[in-house]
Amino acid sequence: MNRTNANSISEQMVIGVTMGDAAGIGPEVVVKTLADPEVRRAAKFIVFGMNEQLCYAADRAEIEPFWGRHQHEKIGREYPYKVVVADYDEYSVPPWLKEPSRVAGEASIKFCTDAIAAAREGIIDAIVTAPISKASWKMADAPWPGHTELFAQKCKAPRKAMMFVAGPLKVALATIHLGLFEVRNKFTIGCVFEPIDLLNDALKDYFGIENPHIGVAALNPHAGERGQFGDEEERIIAPAILLAQEQGIDCTGPIPADALFVKAVRGEFDAVVAMYHDQGMIPVKLMDFEHAVNVTIGIPVVRTSPAHGTAFDIAGRNLANPSSMKAAVMAAIQMAKTRRSLALAGATPNGRTANGLAREEPDDAA
Repeated sequence: MNRTNANSISEQMVIGVTMGDAAGIGPEVVVKTLADPEVRRAAKFIVFGMNEQLCYAADRAEIEPFWGRHQHEKIGREYPYKVVVADYDEYSVPPWLKEPSRVAGEASIKFCTDAIAAAREGIIDAIVTAPISKASWKMADAPWPGHTELFAQKCKAPRKAMMFVAGPLKVALATIHLGLFEVRNKFTIGCVFEPIDLLNDALKDYFGIENPHIGVAALNPHAGERGQFGDEEERIIAPAILLAQEQGIDCTGPIPADALFVKAVRGEFDAVVAMYHDQGMIPVKLMDFEHAVNVTIGIPVVRTSPAHGTAFDIAGRNLANPSSMKAAVMAAIQMAKTRRSLALAGATPNGRTANGLAREEPDDAA
């Protein structure tokens, strides 16, 4: 990877876009998104992917290729193109393949790991990931179940959380891919405190909200009704909120989820921490399904993605809607710009003190 000019700051953001699984709709939504002149005016782009697959997608969508091409080993920040494809032509995925495969898994993992390295070297300012297939990654013997875990490990980030943005609603999840009856077994003060803390930092660093006000959802109906419907609110959620408040975070709860999301949409909270996957995802997708964006918080690079999957069933048919991918790209640009502006203004990101020391972290008391 060419490090020449890696630390230069061009006037426009340079956004890395990973193509995702070559057999899914990733190539199509990437091409359709970057074909939009408004998107290309907003930043420069390096696509980590396969030029052949992107050309197939462009041909099916009747879009003239608008990008330059370079070998992926030689990428740098300065290009004469608005869009350049860092081409991984050592991989080949047949255009008729519309299901998980080992080769597509290996390729999509390589796109991600190289994009992370480029972000850490300053070649790109943010990463937008098109959908991958977890089955393809498993076939490729990946040690990570998905993007979030890969990013956390490669960035050496001990903490991470999943955040979603849909219109006025911003939501972080305390637990993610757990069976509903398993949530109780993994539910600790730490797993509730962590997304509150990371969300508070993300709202400051990425969205420029100086003093975020966060609403924390209850787990049980009516917030447990003083223990009648469960004691997790008193035993776990309230202590986590108290720990966050002691760290100077403006958070309130536990609030019954059915009331909290209404308040958040009305603007009474800047963001919400939900206790389990569907508690947070149903409001997000009801609010703005086509433009919902997934953000990984807690890692040192800006990473967004569309809130949909590979959609193998419609891949190759020119049916994919690029709206969520486009929203993810525009969100990444805005977040990267906000972070850069704060850095240039001398702000101390992630709640660190002026001498660079990290804020004290509480032990997990549960």
